[in-house]
Amino acid sequence: MTDEGSTRIGDAVTRLVLTTFRANGVFLAAGDRLVAGQELTSARWQVLGAITLAERPLTVAQIARRMGLSRQSVHATVRRLVERGLVTFAANEDHRRSPLVRITDAGAAAYAEAGRKQEDWARWLGAGIPVADLEAAERVIGELCRRLEDGGPGMDGIDPSREEA
Repeated sequence: MTDEGSTRIGDAVTRLVLTTFRANGVFLAAGDRLVAGQELTSARWQVLGAITLAERPLTVAQIARRMGLSRQSVHATVRRLVERGLVTFAANEDHRRSPLVRITDAGAAAYAEAGRKQEDWARWLGAGIPVADLEAAERVIGELCRRLEDGGPGMDGIDPSREEA
C-alpha cells in the first residue's frame, strides 16, 4: 500500500474514532433522557441489559467485560441498582468473593419499559437511513472494537475490567 493510501486509511479511522467519541456522549445523554422518568440512567439501563441479555446472573467483572467498562464503575452502578431493588446479590459457588448479580422482577419490568421506549426512539432515529448503511456502520465499528480488544502494534489489548494499579 502506498503512503498516500495508508494516510487516507489512518485519517478515515481517526475521523471515525472522533465521531464515535462524540456519538458515545450524545447517545448516553439521550439514553439518560429516555429513561429519566423511570429514575434510571444510561449506565443503570446498560447493566440491567447486560444481565437480561445474558439470561443468567453475572458477576460484576463479567458485566464490566460485556460492557467494556471498568469493574469499579460497574460495581458503583450495581450498588445503586441494589438500593433501588432492581438487582440483588446472590452467592457464587465458583467464587465466594465475587457474588452474582441477579435481576429482580422490578428490574426486569424497568428494563422492559425502557426497551419499549427505546424501540420507538430507534425507529425515529434511523428513519430515512438505509438499513444496509446502519448494518455496515455496526460491522465496521464492531470490527474495530475486536481489533482493539485483541491488541495490535504496541498494544497489549484492551481489558477495561482489569483494575488499574
